Amino acid sequence: MVATYLKKWVGSRLLNRTSRRGGLDLSKMKMFPRQVSMPLRRNGLDPVPEMERIRETEPVHKLAHLFGMNVFMVSGYAEAKAVLADSTNFSNDIRPLIASDPNKPSEGIGGLGFTDPPDHTRLRKLLTPEFTKRRLARLEPAIEKIVNDQLDLMEAKGPVADIVADFAFNVPFLLIADLLGVEEDDRDRFRALGPARFDLSGGGIGVFGSASESRDFLFEIVRKQRKNPGDGLIGSIIREQGDSIDDIELGGLADGVFLGGYETSASMLALGTLVLLRDPENFARIRNEPGAVDAIVEELLRYLTVVQVAFPRFAKHDQELFGHQVKKGDLVAVSLSGADRDKEIFGPNAESFWPERVPAAHLAFGHGMHRCVGAELARMELRAAFTALAHRFPDLSLAVAEEQLRFRDFSIVYGVESLPVQLHATAGSRQAAG
Repeated sequence: MVATYLKKWVGSRLLNRTSRRGGLDLSKMKMFPRQVSMPLRRNGLDPVPEMERIRETEPVHKLAHLFGMNVFMVSGYAEAKAVLADSTNFSNDIRPLIASDPNKPSEGIGGLGFTDPPDHTRLRKLLTPEFTKRRLARLEPAIEKIVNDQLDLMEAKGPVADIVADFAFNVPFLLIADLLGVEEDDRDRFRALGPARFDLSGGGIGVFGSASESRDFLFEIVRKQRKNPGDGLIGSIIREQGDSIDDIELGGLADGVFLGGYETSASMLALGTLVLLRDPENFARIRNEPGAVDAIVEELLRYLTVVQVAFPRFAKHDQELFGHQVKKGDLVAVSLSGADRDKEIFGPNAESFWPERVPAAHLAFGHGMHRCVGAELARMELRAAFTALAHRFPDLSLAVAEEQLRFRDFSIVYGVESLPVQLHATAGSRQAAG
């Protein structure tokens, strides 16, 4: 599990140096013990039965002993919230584990996911103003234009299209590129960096190269914008607070926005469309009931919880964790997708998609100080996309049997490889949607 997490969450900061200059060598890790991969396995859209059994009988469960540390999985909702909110007993700071020089564990990594206060507090304060409701409201017209432009292109390719390739990946990519201020000439290179960042199949070896390329690209953008700040988030932070952050930290923040806003939103758009297509009434409600899309989006976020596990948490000292003896340095993996199916919180039908359920705070965006700073932006994207789909293609349907779909197994962000659909577009559909 340590190797699994490092390949995704820290890969972009390792610079491929762990196998060359000391630190934890992951280069020979070709596969992981089956029990360690459990939080990343699903049966279609549902957790595997083993996960269900463990959550109901042992919401904190010891998975394995690797690299000299115990690995615990937390899958109960209450237990997950407690661990995610606890900065006294648990740390996200992974630098001592991966530092090339064990005597210099404070090497810069950048990003919010791997830092503790006071660094985390300082960095989050730099980023938070960019995601206030007031600033996000300005993005709404741009989001709607991106969505409709991509639907135009998809419709032109019809009558059969792939929601994944023709829509779901394009919308968040274009939005994040605009948000970060990535110039048109750099966008093809930028687009190619995303998909491999979360793929841990085959041991996740490919994550190293793609993460390093992504890091190099974003540091390039940061250096360019230090000289000539653009209109996007990077340029805004440089203009308003540039003296408070170095290039490594700013590149880390940009990388976090890229990772948090690209493939996660793409997977939500694709899998969300699949769920809605299971019952035609779902899209009909979006078309006909004002405000219905809000409840539908929230339930999709809970039901799918595409980010399957939270950032790794390490025990700061020996302690007891819900009946388990945890040693200093042990890793605690919080299964967000498992916690969001907890029947104690979401009722006996927690395994079902049911927008009418009494709202409860899901963990799709995490919890505590590391909760996703772009949560509201993601909601805006999903609302705009599903609303436009419902109006533009009222008879949208799957073009293949659901049993033929291939899902992205063993990926930190769960998804579907492709989603072929019949568009059944109507004349003047864009005008009708508007």
